[in-house]
Order: sequence, then C-alpha cells, then structure tokens
Amino acid sequence: MIVVIGSINMDLVLRVPRMPLPGETLTGGAFRTIPGGKGANQAVACARLSGKVAGAQQVAMVGCVGDDAFGATLRAALVGDGIIDSHVTTLPGVASGIASILVDDNGQNSIVIAGGANDLLSPAHIDAAKELIEQADIVVLQLETPMTTVVHAIKLARSLGKTVVLNPAPAASLPDGVLELVDYLIPNEIEAAMLAGVSPDGADAKALAAALQKLGSDNVIITLGAKGVHAALYGGDYDFPAEVVQAVDTTAAGDTFIGGFVAGLASGMDEAEAIQQGQRAAAWSVTKPGAQTSIPHLHELF
Repeated sequence: MIVVIGSINMDLVLRVPRMPLPGETLTGGAFRTIPGGKGANQAVACARLSGKVAGAQQVAMVGCVGDDAFGATLRAALVGDGIIDSHVTTLPGVASGIASILVDDNGQNSIVIAGGANDLLSPAHIDAAKELIEQADIVVLQLETPMTTVVHAIKLARSLGKTVVLNPAPAASLPDGVLELVDYLIPNEIEAAMLAGVSPDGADAKALAAALQKLGSDNVIITLGAKGVHAALYGGDYDFPAEVVQAVDTTAAGDTFIGGFVAGLASGMDEAEAIQQGQRAAAWSVTKPGAQTSIPHLHELF
C-alpha cells in the first residue's frame, strides 16, 4: 500500500495570454475548477500509474477538507480514482483549501494557495491514521500542510520501518535531522537550492544533490523540467534526459513524476525504471490542461 499524507485543494484555473504586470487588469480566457493539491495530486498519480492489473497497489490519502461544496467534490474525486478516504477528515465550519492558478499561452503557471482545511491537519490526525500507515510500504509527503505535522508523520513512518518519500514543496527550510529520516528526497531546482542554502541562479544539479546528501538524505532526485532529472542515489549519480513534448500546462507535472516514480517502486521496479516511468508520465501530463485532469493512467503511457 502507498499512503500519501498532504494537501487537498480545489484549483481555480484561469487561462491568460501572459502573466499580468503589477497593478494590471488583464482579460483572461477559459476558467475551470479542477481537483488539485500536491498531496491529492500525488495520490491520484500513484493510483492511476499503479494500473489495474492483479496485485496493483492500493493508495490511501490522509488529509483534511472543509464542510463546503469543494470539500464534497474533492472527496468524491479521490474515491473516484479508487483512493481510500477513511482518513480524509471533513472539518466543520472550515473552508477547503484552494489554489488560484494562472496559466499562460506558453503553458507556464503562477499559483497562489489558501490552505484552508489543509492548515489544520495535525499530529493527532496522523496518530489516528497509525493503523493505516502500518499497512503501507511507502509513505509520501509534501509541505503544503503544517511543518510540525509533516515532521511528526515522517518520524512515525520511519519508526514503523516504512520507505519515506518527501517532496519539499513549496520550498521551505526543514528542521535539523529531518533529511536523515527521508529515503527519497524529490525537490525541483529551486527547492533543492533552498534546502542546500545556496542561490538557485546557476546552481549545478549535481552539486546541489551532493550537498543534500551530506545533510542526510541517501537518495536525492532533482527534477529539472525540460532538462530532465538528476538522481544522486545510494549507488551513484545519474542523469535522465526529458522526453520532448509541446507543453500546454505544466501544473502538476512534478506531482505526476512523483506518483509515477512511487508507483514504479511499489510495483517492484528498480530506481532507474521508476524514474523513467515518472518522467514519461510527467511528459504526458504537460500536454493536457489542469492538475488531476492531466494525470495519465498507466495504459496511456505505452
């Protein structure tokens, strides 16, 4: 089983010809509401990319939604993908998390998040899900929920002998010692630079990965967008070129990569095979609009 602990948002997506300047009013295009949130996106990607074959991994989500219309829709979307929602908590009198997303004509996005119910995911929610986490092989986390909760969950998962995957996004500093508890750290360049304490301008992915390994994480996989992936693994350093595609919308590409990678590991792939599955899924996703609407199923990749 794969357990994903993290955020569940409704994405409010607006197409724009370009990003507006400060103080500018810009006429946009199509508007859509699409289920998202880094945690939920990664759970959906894990579920879809595990396939529908015998022995496919179950995926469970631990998170919070509000008791509003968005919350009901977000839960239904998870269940629709076969994700176990027994530890998705509906909080009374609280708004569900939302992300306001502008997507320009080049497929690049700009995102502002209001955490809502995600900000109330607590260590108590993690403890309540201990029995579920005990059933997991891999536990996946991000940083769109409170840091104290993320750290508590990492420590619990590690104490139970689980493989821990951390996507340190949005970029933030981590408490000392946390990286030593993470089996696979998967940042992008900006997040890697912040964790390493250096400027992202001109930062070298191999040097960043080496710095992060010195801080404690055995395996560091840095996603580089169109430049591919640099992986500093326990067995050595490797570069994986990206597939060339015409990007329509890069929203959730990183989440899709993580889902493909984790699903691959859970199915018995080696690390290189799992990375390649994640890359293929991420490349497919940027050719489609939206977050969860862009995440492929396994059969679509081959």
